[in-house]
Amino acid sequence: MNLLHNDTIVALATPVGEGAISVIRISGKDAIIKTDSFFEGKARLTEVKTHTIHYGNILSDSGEVIDDVLVSVFINPNSYTGEDSVEISSHASSIVVKRIIEELVTKDVRLAEPGEFTRRAFLNGKLDLTQAEAVADIINSRTEASLRGARNQLDGILSKKIDSLRAELIHSTSLIELELDFAEEDLEFVSKDKVLGEIQNIVNEIEMLLGTYSFGRVLRDGVNVAIVGKPNVGKSSLLNYILKESRAIVSEIPGTTRDVIREEVSIDGILFKLFDTAGIRLTDDAIEKEGVERSREAVKNSDVVILIDEVVNGIPNELYNKLTELIDEERIITVLNKLDLDNSMLSRRASQRRIEAPDRGDELINETKYIGSDIKISVKENIGMNDLLELLKEKSLGNNSFTEKSAVINNVRHFDALSKAKRDLEEAVISLNNNLSGEFISVNLRGAEDSLGEIIGKVTTDDILNNIFHNFCIGK
Repeated sequence: MNLLHNDTIVALATPVGEGAISVIRISGKDAIIKTDSFFEGKARLTEVKTHTIHYGNILSDSGEVIDDVLVSVFINPNSYTGEDSVEISSHASSIVVKRIIEELVTKDVRLAEPGEFTRRAFLNGKLDLTQAEAVADIINSRTEASLRGARNQLDGILSKKIDSLRAELIHSTSLIELELDFAEEDLEFVSKDKVLGEIQNIVNEIEMLLGTYSFGRVLRDGVNVAIVGKPNVGKSSLLNYILKESRAIVSEIPGTTRDVIREEVSIDGILFKLFDTAGIRLTDDAIEKEGVERSREAVKNSDVVILIDEVVNGIPNELYNKLTELIDEERIITVLNKLDLDNSMLSRRASQRRIEAPDRGDELINETKYIGSDIKISVKENIGMNDLLELLKEKSLGNNSFTEKSAVINNVRHFDALSKAKRDLEEAVISLNNNLSGEFISVNLRGAEDSLGEIIGKVTTDDILNNIFHNFCIGK
C-alpha cells in the first residue's frame, strides 16, 4: 500500500445496496475546496465552521442536479482523520453515488484504498495502532461481548497499559545507559537490585496481559465447538436444541449426518460456532467416509469439543483417547444423553446393541471400557441442558477475574510482540545476574521497548501498517 498522504481521497462509507441514505466520505487538504466546487447551497463550504451540516444540490459540470444532499464539514485537526474532511449524505441510489464519486475523481480526488481513512487517523495522531485495530473489530462485532471488548480497546484501556509499561522500561534503560556514559568515573546511578525489581515487575505485568489472550480472542472471534460422538447418539438433536430450530436432520438411521454442519449462536453475548460432525465410525460409504474425515478436522480446529453418547453406552474410552490425540484433554466435555429413557428401555437398547454389534462393523461399538461423564442430559426432555450450557461457557472462558475495565489482548500481533518483549527482558535479567556489561543489558531493554512500541504504533514499519489496514473495508 504505497499511498500519498497529502492528496485527497474519496470512498463510499456505507454499504452498497438499497437504502434511504448513502454517505460518501472525502478527506485530504483539498476535501472542502473540491466538494465546494460542485455544491450549491446557501453558504460556501470554504467559509463555514467546522462540525456543521449544510443542505444543497450536487451539480454536474453542465449544471445538472445530480442529487439534493446534506454535507457535513469537519475542519482539521477536528476530524476523524485529522485532515479537512467532508461527508456527503445522498439518496442511496447506486447511480447517484457513482455519479458523485465520478465527479470528484474528475477533480483529481483519488479513490481511497481499504482502511485508508483510519490509516490517516493513525498517522495524524488521532488514534494509536491498537485503537485503529479496534475500529475494525467494532465494525466486525457480532455479539455484545465482542462489541464491548472492541469498544474498550478503542477507548484506550490497552494502549494506556502498554504505554505505561514502556515508560517504566525507558526509565530503567536511561539509568543504565547513563552509567555507560560515565563508565570511566565508575559511578552508579541505580542499584542492580532496583533495576532487577523494576524489570521483574514489568515481566509480571506482561505475563498478566499474555494470560488474557485466550479470553480476549473468545470475545472477539467466538468459540469453535465441535459436537462429536458415534452415530445416532443425539449430536444433531443437541445442535437443534441450542439453535432453537431444526437445522440438522434427526433420524434413527446411523450415518444420517454425512458432512459437518456449521451454525452460529450467541449465548449470553458470546459467539459460539457449532460444528455438528458426522458420527465417527468405520463405514464403506465413500461420502460418509469423507464426512468422518471432515469431522476430525473440525475437532482439530475446535476450542471445545462436546463428546456425547447415550446413557446406556457410556463414553467409550477408545474414542476419548482418539480425541486427546487431536486436542488437549481439558477442552473436552463428556456428555451422556437420553437420560429420559426408563430402565426397561435402557436394558432393551443395551441388549439390542450387543446383538447388532458384530454385523455393523462399528469400530467403537464393541468397547467394554468406558470413562465417566461430566454431565448427564436429555435433549428431548430438556433435562440438564442449562447446566450443559453453563459448563460450555465455563470451558470457553475459563476462570478469570477480568472485567470490562481490564486491559485485554485479543489478536496474535499483540501476543507475539508481548512475548518477544518478555523474552528480551528475561535475557536482560540473566545479563544483570551474570554482571555483564551495561551494553548487553541495554540492547535487551531497547528490544523490549521496540516490541511494546510496535503494539501501540510508536515503532512501526510499512509491512506492519499494510498488514493491519488492508483488512479494513473501503471507506473506513
